[in-house]
Formats: sequence, structure tokens, C-alpha cells
Amino acid sequence: MTKRNWLTKSSLAILLSTSLLLIGVNGQALASTSNTVSTQSTSVGAKIIKAGEKYLGTPYKYASSRYDKSTMDCSEFTMWAYKEGSGINLGRGGARSQFKQGTKIKRSDLRVGDLVFFSTPATMKYPKDSINRIGHVGIYAGNNKVLHTYGAGGVRYSNMASGWWNDHYVTAVRITK
Repeated sequence: MTKRNWLTKSSLAILLSTSLLLIGVNGQALASTSNTVSTQSTSVGAKIIKAGEKYLGTPYKYASSRYDKSTMDCSEFTMWAYKEGSGINLGRGGARSQFKQGTKIKRSDLRVGDLVFFSTPATMKYPKDSINRIGHVGIYAGNNKVLHTYGAGGVRYSNMASGWWNDHYVTAVRITK
């Protein structure tokens, strides 16, 4: 194997193993071109996101069965992403049940894989610090993005930095260590 081929294969290995700094041939820094959350990382949170991404576009159905993955509601989606991505069983309960399983964290401390909770029009009547305010759950994907399912379009990414998702943000919990 020539030195150039070895460097190219080494560069590919580095490219596949990290999204923070990519080193190319001749020591040049290369930029990552991914527009979605990096699934190249081996962190638990990234594995959960990767498992969730395979359901992108799966239709939303309120109060889905928990057994049939052809449609999902928000807590079924997070249940499957956690189970398949990390082996963590969140149980078959809803968003409030999932909230009770984690350690509450500040929004400023969010990490990829944390569960994020939102109010819905039906839960807005409850005080902001009440568990009853929670009506929706998703998975924090980094860069103010949430991977979740709701309404038309099914499983998808949404921006929680502004607009509806920002206005309805309630709290977050960390399930992973």
C-alpha cells in the first residue's frame, strides 16, 4: 500500500469516527457537510437519534398501539428510539410517565438524547410548573432541534429555538448518564 493510499484510508477512518474535526490528506482540516445530527458519534444520545431517524416520515397517530410501528404518537416514538438506540426501556406510558423516569435538567444544559417536553392547546390551562402542563415529548437532537412526531408529516425534526415549539417548551429530563 502506498503512503498516499494509507493516508487516504486513515483520513476516511478519521472522517467516520468524528464530527468535530476532520483531517484530510496533507493535514488539511475538512468541514463536515451534514445538515442533520451526526450519527457518526458513538455517544448514547447519538445512538438514540440514529434509531429515531429510521422512523422519519412515519405517520403520527394519537394514542397509537405501542406494538405496530406503522404509525406512532409522540411517546411511542420516544419509547422505540430509546429502546432501539440504547436498550433503555421507557415503558409503554405517555409523556408524563416518561418525564417521571428522568432527572430534570435546565434548558441550557440540554444534551443530544435528552427528552424535551412541550405543552399542547389542551394542557395550556395548567400552571407552568405542573406535570399536567406536559402534553408532548420529543428527543433533543442538538442545535435547538427536536426529533419528534406530531400531526401531518409524522416523525420529523422541528426547530425549538423560536416559534410554536419555543413558546410551548415546558421542561426536559435526562434519562441517559
